[in-house]
Amino acid sequence: MSKTVFLFSGQGSQYIGMGKELCEKYPQIDVFARASEIVGFDIEKKINGSSEEELAKTVYSQPAIMAVSLTAFEAMKINGIGFSAAAGHSLGEYAAMVAAGILSFEDGFRVIKARAEAMQKAAEASDGAMYAIIGKSAEEVEEICAGIDGYVVPVNYNSAVQTVIAGEAVPAGKAAAKFAEMEAKAVKLGVSSAFHSKLMQPAAEEFEAALNNMDITFNKPEVSFYSNLIGGEQTDFDNMPHKLALHIVSPVKFTSELYSMQAAGYESFVELGPNKVLTGLVKKTLKGVNAVNAENEKTLEKALELFK
Repeated sequence: MSKTVFLFSGQGSQYIGMGKELCEKYPQIDVFARASEIVGFDIEKKINGSSEEELAKTVYSQPAIMAVSLTAFEAMKINGIGFSAAAGHSLGEYAAMVAAGILSFEDGFRVIKARAEAMQKAAEASDGAMYAIIGKSAEEVEEICAGIDGYVVPVNYNSAVQTVIAGEAVPAGKAAAKFAEMEAKAVKLGVSSAFHSKLMQPAAEEFEAALNNMDITFNKPEVSFYSNLIGGEQTDFDNMPHKLALHIVSPVKFTSELYSMQAAGYESFVELGPNKVLTGLVKKTLKGVNAVNAENEKTLEKALELFK
């Protein structure tokens, strides 16, 4: 079997009912119940019994997506599927850290609870927006953002033809309109603020202080771990509270991560978590690789076929 990367979904991929099929198929996987005790709300009830608007709130969506991702991860393990690298997109990096053994399950959810609460608070205090710009190079996106009056910057380098911009709502909207004039697609994202921009600085500071006051153990990974912050494999795990705080206000270098993984010989990419956003980004960015997602019975079966 070729070298395999497990990828973990990011915020915005949530939907009502996510993870339900896998929980029913594998009742022995108790991720939802264990995580709910740590984060202080019933994840299963929030996923299946609330509105899309409620589930989209950062304070709920981050722990919920992580729980679904780790349920899919446990399903892969039950089926005997191994991996030799882990990576995630933004929020997904936390599920990747648990999968790679950097964080224990309990510490992972304690950390994501602190992150989600800090980011929710910062989002409510700022007027920010994010747009996915499709059909222009990263360099073109950088150039247009630099020419807009007000604060808007590229924050997610997702593929050769998709870059997400974020900033104050009015400048971000002006940039989106400019891209639309240039016949690029500008899709407003269903998130509550301008993540990975300076508008999240209060969240970064609160999060770092919270981590420094918590008894969290960061271990060396058991598999290769790829980081959004550096756009490649992370080997230095000193001062992780500061690195994770920096991650909140720094661009997600996902395209660079993918190229780095392919250069290291990885040929199979399995996205674990709701939807298949990262699977699509892999397919748009890398040639000659396998990319599948596993989020329900049908997609899990398809993913398992890769390993037969």
